[in-house]
Amino acid sequence: MDALIAGILIAIVAIIVVMRSVRIVPQARAGNVERLGRYVKTLEPGLNIVIPFIDRVRPLIDLREQVVSFQPQPVITEDNLVVHIDTVLYFQVTDPRAAAYEIANYIQAIEQLTVTTLRNVIGGIALESTLTSREHINTTLRGVLDEASGKWGIRVNRVELKAIDPPPSIKDSMEKQMRADREKRAAILTAEGVRQAKILTAEGEKQGAILTAEGDRQAAILRSEGQAKAIDTVFEAIHRNDPDPKLLAYQYLQMLPELAKGPGNTFWVIPSEVTSALSSVSKAFAGEPEGEQPALDGNERRRELPAED
Repeated sequence: MDALIAGILIAIVAIIVVMRSVRIVPQARAGNVERLGRYVKTLEPGLNIVIPFIDRVRPLIDLREQVVSFQPQPVITEDNLVVHIDTVLYFQVTDPRAAAYEIANYIQAIEQLTVTTLRNVIGGIALESTLTSREHINTTLRGVLDEASGKWGIRVNRVELKAIDPPPSIKDSMEKQMRADREKRAAILTAEGVRQAKILTAEGEKQGAILTAEGDRQAAILRSEGQAKAIDTVFEAIHRNDPDPKLLAYQYLQMLPELAKGPGNTFWVIPSEVTSALSSVSKAFAGEPEGEQPALDGNERRRELPAED
């Protein structure tokens, strides 16, 4: 019975020893090993063997890139204005031994170093340059922090200014200035638009007038050509058909009502040929034979008709 108990105890002790001897380190982690209080080695990711009860493994250190956001810090610019700057730091532990033994708290050390460097950099720049030179400030901060934190086993990859808050009075002035600039640009754009609209309207009216004149000219040409063709057609028809005086007299009689429509037509001049033709027509309707026409006084006979009321 005693032997069984002793065997169980030995087995438990053996299990504890094995468990204390084996250390499994995850990927992108590292652990410093101290033997009797003195640094011995750094455990790599994977399975590691240590001496139980003699070696002590310190808390694992994250080797991945880390992001730390610091609280807004008041900083005085070159023109004696207080601004609050919020920074973001991207860093990575490259030497676990130095990060554990060269500095007590590297996060706090980096934060204080960032604040100090930021005040030195911003103290030599005016507010306007501070608001427009973020890239320059970021580069300067990164260079100073990377150089100072290198001996701590830290590599600063990037520093970003997340926010720069000027005093409220400066904000109001900046907003008024920006509002005035926007109104100025809006007025310029409006005036430019009106000018372009007037130019386009004038160009349109000019083109419209040109097209209207061209249309009137073409219409006048076409009307003249049409009248000329009509006259030619009538003239050709008259000469082709060889009308006698009777037909001309008959056509003249048909045109008399149209001539009488004019308000100033009080008399007409009738050619002698027409009077002769009219006499022939009257004789034809009366049944008399056509003979020689009586001579007329002069080449024309003037008949005056009473004026219309």
